[in-house]
Amino acid sequence: MSGTTAESRAGASPADHADHADQADHADQADHADPVGSAGSAERTSALTEREERRLAERTPGSRAMHSRARQSMTGGVPSSYQARDPWPIYLTHGRGSLVWDVDGTEYCDFHNGFGSMVQGHAHPAIVHAVRERIGLGSHFAMPTEDSVIVSEELARRFGLPQWRYVNSGSEATMDAIRIARAVTGRETIIKIFGSYHGHHDYVMVSIGTPYDDIGPADHMASLAYGEGIPSAVVDLTVPVPFNDAPAMERRIEALVAQGRPPACVIMEAAMMNLGVVLPEPGYLEAVRDITRRHGMVLIFDEVKTGLCVAPGGATERFGVRPDMVTLAKALGGGLPSGAIGATADIMEVVATDRVKQVGTFNGNPLTMAAARASLFEVLTADAYVHLDRLGDRLIAGCDEILRCHELPGYTVGIGSKGCVHFADAPIRDYTSFMAHQNPALPELAWLYNANRGVLMAPGREEEWTLSVQHSDADVDRYLAAFAAMAHDLADATVSG
Repeated sequence: MSGTTAESRAGASPADHADHADQADHADQADHADPVGSAGSAERTSALTEREERRLAERTPGSRAMHSRARQSMTGGVPSSYQARDPWPIYLTHGRGSLVWDVDGTEYCDFHNGFGSMVQGHAHPAIVHAVRERIGLGSHFAMPTEDSVIVSEELARRFGLPQWRYVNSGSEATMDAIRIARAVTGRETIIKIFGSYHGHHDYVMVSIGTPYDDIGPADHMASLAYGEGIPSAVVDLTVPVPFNDAPAMERRIEALVAQGRPPACVIMEAAMMNLGVVLPEPGYLEAVRDITRRHGMVLIFDEVKTGLCVAPGGATERFGVRPDMVTLAKALGGGLPSGAIGATADIMEVVATDRVKQVGTFNGNPLTMAAARASLFEVLTADAYVHLDRLGDRLIAGCDEILRCHELPGYTVGIGSKGCVHFADAPIRDYTSFMAHQNPALPELAWLYNANRGVLMAPGREEEWTLSVQHSDADVDRYLAAFAAMAHDLADATVSG
């Protein structure tokens, strides 16, 4: 593990974090349409975006053709709406180590890594060997195998939670965890963090991407469906609260108790990973742990993005606060669909006694368990996390230096394999400040600069980079070169075609 603390690695000193009242006042006064207008003019940003879009279109004729074909049989031409991009997405053919290639033969250094799933890197020899050996013995039984036992033993050791069950995705993991928490407490209402994404089931498709004016005050944030098709009755059972504000969380819980609807659980990321990266402020997680205990609530850490990516035992280990339940997915399966739920024995008693039906035909699939076992014991070792921390430190320091040299507003924040640049004129500590202070045009421009210079990032203003154990200093240098090119052009008064 790196000796650098999470707080000092955030790219902003403690003095940069305004108190809650000042932050709220600043947010209310912000220009929500373009809070970082000084980062070059809006016209310059627009001109650079048009130029880079044109270059990308010229470079990806194969993806254009594939998209035209795909739209005839696959809705939007993509398997998932999060893979869509106008005018067309980049279609990939294969990956190896830290690199991927598209249908036009272009090589990219991959910082997207499957929306944070591939911290092992692509086609890692240990995982390839494990899956190849396993598939010759049978790919699926819907019966337990020894690998599922070995993986659960290792997860119990890493996260300090003794009982585990498997699923096939992060959405399934959070859905089952909430159902278990409701059964344990006999309550229906749940608390989530405003702006956090916990999967695509109805329970949590609430108060994620929302216009600034619809957020509501900290003590009474709005419960809003994320897209159509979600019953209003389900939306009303999910109550959002701000991140990094334990007093506001407790006031909302107390108000719900007074209404006769005490919450079953708080489900949250210990570090927010869907607003770039937002770290917990000192004492916040400890306060949440205390609040949930006093109110008889189950505390669920959604570690779908942080688990196995920021430390051997995820954010639970990194921040030293142990929840009642943990949900894992993404990195667990080394590229195969996977998910897991860990909890105390008392909580899992409702599953052991079959009061909660925790089921799934592909749960504990032998191929996934073989990949997870190889990943845990041969790939995500103690040395791997030292490597990830070192590269992460280099990337954070490099991005901050580029921002400083070109006098661009913003800062870099990261932890372990995860990190991002916040193009913001004030610290981001929750969804409200994210919407008030981030310039949404710059993440899109950064994505284009990266893609046109051989660096692949996840699309969207909310995404962070993910390093893999197979990334190198040369990969970090490539990322920094692309970022420096954008910063130079933003600071330059002229834009060439």
